[in-house]
Amino acid sequence: MLVAGRIENFKDYSKFSSIKEFNNTIEMFLAEHKKDFTKGELIAFKRLVRFSAKYAGVANAKIGTLVKAINEKLKGFGISRSTFERMLRKAKGLGILSIENTAKSKGGKGHNVYIFNTIDVLKKRKLTYCENEESPCESKDESSNFEGETSNLLKTSNIKRLNIRKDRVLDATFTASYVPKEFVQAVKPFFDHAAMIEDFWKSVFLDTKAISHIVELETITYTAINAFKQAIRGYKRGKVKTNLVRYFTGTFKKLMDEAYSALPLEQFAPLP
Repeated sequence: MLVAGRIENFKDYSKFSSIKEFNNTIEMFLAEHKKDFTKGELIAFKRLVRFSAKYAGVANAKIGTLVKAINEKLKGFGISRSTFERMLRKAKGLGILSIENTAKSKGGKGHNVYIFNTIDVLKKRKLTYCENEESPCESKDESSNFEGETSNLLKTSNIKRLNIRKDRVLDATFTASYVPKEFVQAVKPFFDHAAMIEDFWKSVFLDTKAISHIVELETITYTAINAFKQAIRGYKRGKVKTNLVRYFTGTFKKLMDEAYSALPLEQFAPLP
């Protein structure tokens, strides 16, 4: 295992002759695999690429440091640590990234070292992504008798044989229970992705946290739905200059301010 230390200690792990070669590799990789990442995961991936510029394709920053840098740049509406970790698993699975663990000189686990691979490595690596996400992932040994086993999937022996992929994208049915069902149904036709829906609702929660005891959840939910529809219209008209979540957040704040100011004065009475 490597010993934790400064980035200079790992410069020899770079597989690129120049930063230009590294950037070209990243461009070619994203041209083919951008679709495999969510919006949040792409933000995480690009941040890691930037941290790998001093010695082309090598970084040793802590995940917490990277997530903090992203959230500061996006003014609090960034990504979570779990999103960053999902990105790492996908990037590693697709062959663009290798991850080496380190240990502290005085004992204990250190930071990770992230090493980007060259195109020739990517071409040699056998990808395991399913071509059709609507179908279950099957191994070659199981594909021939998969249909005959579907009725017995609840048996322990068969559960052990299932290839449940940890990097599969979870659809809207897996959205966390704290997100109102009405909002999920409104977003689902455009983003059938649990993490993405939760990212939209995160901005709603943060913006209404201080007034949640005054404004009914139903009002907040339908204001959020209206804001999302306006954000989609704005996107289709080319008005979104940053990203859709930030545009949605600004729209929601404006609509929520209007709804809040329209509340009757008696609702602002002190709490008992």
